[in-house]
Amino acid sequence: MKYTYDQVYGCPSDRKRLNDLRDMMLADGHAVREVRYFTAPGRTELGGNHTDHQHGLVLAAAVDVDTVAAVAPNDLGLVRLWSQGFPPCEISIDLARNSPAPKESALSLLQGMAELCGAMGQPVGLDIRASSTVLPGGGLSSSASFEVLLAEIFNVLWCDGRLSPLKLAELGQRVENDWFGKPSGRLDQSASAVGGATYMSFADPDAPVVEKLELDLEAAGYALFIINCGAGHADLTGEYASIPGELKRLCACFGKQVLQQVPEEDFYARLPELRQSCGDRAVLRAMHIYDENRRVTAQRDALRAGDFERYLSLVRASGLSSWRYLQNVAPAGAADHQPMALTLALCEKLLAGKGACRVHGGGFAGTAQAYVCLETANSFRAEMERFLGPGACQRRTVRAVGAAEISL
Repeated sequence: MKYTYDQVYGCPSDRKRLNDLRDMMLADGHAVREVRYFTAPGRTELGGNHTDHQHGLVLAAAVDVDTVAAVAPNDLGLVRLWSQGFPPCEISIDLARNSPAPKESALSLLQGMAELCGAMGQPVGLDIRASSTVLPGGGLSSSASFEVLLAEIFNVLWCDGRLSPLKLAELGQRVENDWFGKPSGRLDQSASAVGGATYMSFADPDAPVVEKLELDLEAAGYALFIINCGAGHADLTGEYASIPGELKRLCACFGKQVLQQVPEEDFYARLPELRQSCGDRAVLRAMHIYDENRRVTAQRDALRAGDFERYLSLVRASGLSSWRYLQNVAPAGAADHQPMALTLALCEKLLAGKGACRVHGGGFAGTAQAYVCLETANSFRAEMERFLGPGACQRRTVRAVGAAEISL
């Protein structure tokens, strides 16, 4: 779907970003009439920490930072990508001619998305200039935003716009898993592609169920902050992979692939055996998933009922479960450096029993999430940045529009 600038943004600085990309395209020799513009937002996970890869339930929202691109056709038979902060890369639209891209690279994402979308459409040469306010390591899923942006570009320009937002999310997850080489569920890509606040069920991963929800934080009296703990997660793929990996081994004891396929009563009936064969951490992580799925449904029901205090109590419970059972707050063996644990402890101290905080996303590093009363929002931010540094505490709002083409 195509949106006007005003339907997507409320800040003039965003128009400057797009104008700057347009000027680069004009400097490359493209005509104004050829240039088209695309956006895909970052996301924040509201509930369902690590439930998506177990085909569970998730609550998430698109937020007011995004990856944008100016795109124009070329007659070179190439897709050429210039993404701010990354080396330029290119592939042939004769996809069989491309050598395999190195894992965990922008080229791997471009190549993977081109191969998937090329099989469903008619590839043409494109020049893409992109920039992002979804900072890598910022906890709002810069990778999913970039993947979904590429999917929407190819959807519109190669596939005549036939692909649904949920199909874009599926493609993004496949590219991240199979080309980029990072195991993940589909939460991040779905939230970016669909937009707004959403309740999602991945019980059938080929046909996820998505329900839009109303979430007006200011009306509820709260501001949403994303707090960067100061440690990136570039070297933590193994930590992330350990969660689905351990759960997969546990599920194999039942002849299943994911926890959604294992009845909870069967899990508890065989718990002593599972401790021996899979280890206590795998058992604790499974306990988190079962409980977290119930919390997500309860969060949805609380928002439907307008009971925001009940919603916040569930956010707090989710955070504690991630810390105690899922154990994705500190990397295994970390002693001297536990930046996420310290960030959460500081949040709890400043919140003083009001609002809520939790680790969200993959965890181990990256960012925490905090709901702060409006009257204390400014002081909370100032104190967190005194502890963690300028810019560490960012206020975010929910964005209604997901991945889309924009008209200026």
